[in-house]
Amino acid sequence: MKKLILSSLLAVSAIACAHAQESRDMEIYRVEGLPDWAPFSSVVRAGDMLYVSGHLGRHPGTTEIVEGGAGPETTQTMANIETSLALAGADLSDLVTCTVYLTDMADYPAMNEAYAAALNGHQPARVTAGIQALALGARVEIACVAYAPIEE
Repeated sequence: MKKLILSSLLAVSAIACAHAQESRDMEIYRVEGLPDWAPFSSVVRAGDMLYVSGHLGRHPGTTEIVEGGAGPETTQTMANIETSLALAGADLSDLVTCTVYLTDMADYPAMNEAYAAALNGHQPARVTAGIQALALGARVEIACVAYAPIEE
């Protein structure tokens, strides 16, 4: 009996979630050159909010990470984020929060300097976390949320 009730609840929940997903007004943006095997969007707009996927310091249109360590990677990462935001009509000044992932916390000063330079005085909330590894052998990954009201 408990299994039947649980199954029924799960089925109703799945139907409700599917309906909610269909009725949401979301826009999906993918930068040119994002590999077809990448099952995610560069940016998703949900109302006035933009959710920016984690970006790496890769050369645009490739899967190659820029050379030179955390500083140059962060500079390229922020440029890539800026390109993605532009697809949705926003820029770095619209960022509300960012999450930075570093494979080596000793890279914090180089990342921080390049990050601050890219933002040119803008200071969104931020979390920085040390992790074991990142895709493509990157040293830095940054994900963000931006507030960018749709102009009518």
